[in-house]
Amino acid sequence: MAVSPSITMFSETILALILSTMLLVPHSKAALSAQYYGQTCPQAEKIIFQTVHNASVYDPKVPARLLRMFFHDCFIRGCDGSVLLDSTAGNQAERDGPPNLSLGSFYVVEEAKAKLEEACPRTVSCADVLAIAARDVVTMSGGPYWNVLKGRKDGRVSKAAETVNLPAPTFNISQLIQSFAKRGLGIKDLVALSGGHTLGFSHCSSFEARLRNFSALHDVDPSLNGELAQELRKKCPKPNKDLNAGELLDSTSSTFDNNYYKGLVEGKGLFGSDQTLFGDYRTKWMVESFAMDQSLFFREFAASMVKLGSVGVIEDGEVRLKCRVVN
Repeated sequence: MAVSPSITMFSETILALILSTMLLVPHSKAALSAQYYGQTCPQAEKIIFQTVHNASVYDPKVPARLLRMFFHDCFIRGCDGSVLLDSTAGNQAERDGPPNLSLGSFYVVEEAKAKLEEACPRTVSCADVLAIAARDVVTMSGGPYWNVLKGRKDGRVSKAAETVNLPAPTFNISQLIQSFAKRGLGIKDLVALSGGHTLGFSHCSSFEARLRNFSALHDVDPSLNGELAQELRKKCPKPNKDLNAGELLDSTSSTFDNNYYKGLVEGKGLFGSDQTLFGDYRTKWMVESFAMDQSLFFREFAASMVKLGSVGVIEDGEVRLKCRVVN
């Protein structure tokens, strides 16, 4: 498959940034550091970037999938790589929980990890590989660059049942604020990180409840743009025999930009949890600000990704040799 223009455009820039001297970044509470592998594996970020870039060239779905995987990892047990673990005979792992069955591209993290084990054995954690990969796919897709704080350790526990705690696409604003607050993330983080939905695609199952029998008063969710609603009803009929049917998350779904927020202003948020950001006074003004100023969105997204990357970081875990299994 042909390489995405946005990936090509940013590949040289990001690689140069990775190889250049990094800016000093304040340490988090868990003693994470931008220079954590500066002595033990200085080529770590270059190896991860090249692996992610090559995978994205051949499969344009990789960027959205890796970014979503990072969110799902950090929201359950913190950023400890637990989403990467396989289920075992005695345990169903996070990746097999209902909200994670649509995750993909785990092989990219595995491939990067295998290369790192050759270059710097037993040094770079899977949790750090995923955090760096999430940054790289954003930048390669036209979004901001930030220094990833590193030094996470990998967890040994992964339970599918805990994925019920992931924020759902049906959440209202109060549920979203509460969910993010439990992870130490504020309302600004909620609005900025939701902008990750500028990349990717969703199957009908995540939004079809908005299209029919929405409430006693409305067949269709009244906050959904009428023309879009009609288009989605055609793409997601009842019954729907096409398991791959769905819709792009925004009009430029392979480019990281602020079109997601412009869509919310027009009532074109695909998920109820997206559109609710424009329907509440606590978040509406931020949606409008990001819709008008892409550079502001980029700055706030990068800052919130650093904050998200520090959620639940453990210091007494392990560095897995393979990301799919504990040592």
